[in-house]
Amino acid sequence: MADSLAELAEYVSGALSGAVLGSEIRHGELSCRIARDALPQVLAFLRDDPRCRFTILCDVCGADYPERPERFEVVYNLLSLSHNRRIRLKLETGEEQPVPSATGLYSSAGWWEREAFDLYGIYFSDHPDLRRILTDYGFDGHPMRKDFPLTGYVELRYDEEQKRVVYEPVKLRQEFRSFDFLSPWEGMDRILPGDEKASGPTDDPNPKGEA
Repeated sequence: MADSLAELAEYVSGALSGAVLGSEIRHGELSCRIARDALPQVLAFLRDDPRCRFTILCDVCGADYPERPERFEVVYNLLSLSHNRRIRLKLETGEEQPVPSATGLYSSAGWWEREAFDLYGIYFSDHPDLRRILTDYGFDGHPMRKDFPLTGYVELRYDEEQKRVVYEPVKLRQEFRSFDFLSPWEGMDRILPGDEKASGPTDDPNPKGEA
């Protein structure tokens, strides 16, 4: 398996010289780091080339690294049913640098790119409908960024009693819970339902009168 992935990495890097910046195989999976503007070229090659045939885009997700010059990383996971293998693409981008949309090559990218835009603020150029998908209307900020504050924000909902949309402070409250870290076989000071049936051996060694 590792040999076939190494051959695939060499083949893709040779065919897309300048677009693929590096590749590595970790935990039995091939990951390629690519140039941001070369994304459509790389995706089209991986989808259409007979030795690749990565016809399924399984996922598009973002990651935030605020310490980097380009803080965001966009990850694409592709699957080839013809060759029974996967490949992962990674590219870097910033808050003001848009990423080419993959919707023209994979229709499934539409909602995932909207999710990355909503939660991280990653822009995708040429997306047909780039708008929020998970947060409320009028939400300010991107909640998956590592510098997103946990307090000071508001949420809105429709109030049935007032018959209008109301704004309320976000409440990140967790109810108090008491945890019992004792082993279920040790430290119990009460009898659980059903335990009375196994209270211990009886005085009669042969309670059923068997020979």
